[in-house]
Amino acid sequence: MSSEPEPVVRIRELKHDRVNFVLENVDMALANSIRRVMIADIPTVAIDLVEIDSNTSVLPDEFIAHRLGMIPLVSTACDEAMRYSRDCTCETNCAFCSVVLELNIRSEILGLHLDVTSNHLEIAPARPGVMDEVGEELSKRVENFGLPVGKNNPNVPPVLIARLGKGQEIRARCIAKKGIAKEHAKWSPCSAVSFEYDPHNKLRHTSYWFESDAKAEWPTSRNATEEEPPRDDEPFDYLAKPNKFYMEVETDGSLGPQEVVMKGLQELQTKLANLILGLKAEPEVDILQNSEQNQGPGPAGGSAQNAGSWNSRPTGGAGGGWGASPAGRGSGSWSPTTNNWGNRSSPNTGGGGWGGSSPANAGWSSSGDAAGAGWGNQAGAQGGTWGNTATSAQGAGWGSPGQQSNGWNV
Repeated sequence: MSSEPEPVVRIRELKHDRVNFVLENVDMALANSIRRVMIADIPTVAIDLVEIDSNTSVLPDEFIAHRLGMIPLVSTACDEAMRYSRDCTCETNCAFCSVVLELNIRSEILGLHLDVTSNHLEIAPARPGVMDEVGEELSKRVENFGLPVGKNNPNVPPVLIARLGKGQEIRARCIAKKGIAKEHAKWSPCSAVSFEYDPHNKLRHTSYWFESDAKAEWPTSRNATEEEPPRDDEPFDYLAKPNKFYMEVETDGSLGPQEVVMKGLQELQTKLANLILGLKAEPEVDILQNSEQNQGPGPAGGSAQNAGSWNSRPTGGAGGGWGASPAGRGSGSWSPTTNNWGNRSSPNTGGGGWGGSSPANAGWSSSGDAAGAGWGNQAGAQGGTWGNTATSAQGAGWGSPGQQSNGWNV
């Protein structure tokens, strides 16, 4: 049983757009993984395509399209409320994998400029004929899903896009899609993620540049109150590792801080599970089949005259190893007519093994009665095959003592 303490998360401050917490009893690699996942692996919604119909402002189309793409959009429950475009079955975009916003603004005020902000973006009505598919994504969306963050909220200032003079206008159609920040930074739900450990620099991971006094010129952060300062006579521990991390997550409003942290942990857990699954060896393939699969067709499906080949149980009058002779003749090798591989057999009696010429005997060192036997066989009425002692009317398989021809030692 491990004596290491369990990880501890202590929330120090929680607001609508940020959270500050302390993570203890974990390795630095895990803490940094959580930070990186929250920044780059949580899906959100952002404007990805911009179709500009008219732009008479002083800004070029590419500049306006870039500013539109960086506007944060409400992405609550985005992982369930929208599909990735690559996973959708539509040709270009539909209501299940995109949100269409429109920007139609024109300035008619003489002498004053008009600020074009994110509040001027409106969700376009659905086009007819695009709701033929079936899905649950639309039912999981919140009321303001896909709208700019803080739209029509007097406490949240809008994002400035451009300024228009009299007679200038911008008409554009924006298509927002789902993505992650690994593809583009506009899909990141975080505006900043701070990460600090060892505020007193006991581990000496930081080298301070100073003129006279490092402590006076490099004041500690507020996290230093969480730990005891080092003593001057305290020896340096070369094996010490950080196990207490101070993290603050600030979002851009597309997702709440609690959702960012929880989905970050879920995404990290999924990545680790996929890694463990990929490192596991594939299950061994069972090459042995059960008895029913090993046996060939039974009396109802098998031939009454021809012997079977591998793993078959014929019921007729001919024995067989690899290929069998017709009824009334001895077992041969690799041919139903017992004439293959250099055999010269009599038309009335069964042929033998390789190069057999005797109508009665066959094969190498074989002694048979009416029909030829295989290698070293002693046959009765009809010859058997390799290493068999057949005394019945039918030849046996390889080492098979039964009356019917079998497979390999069945």
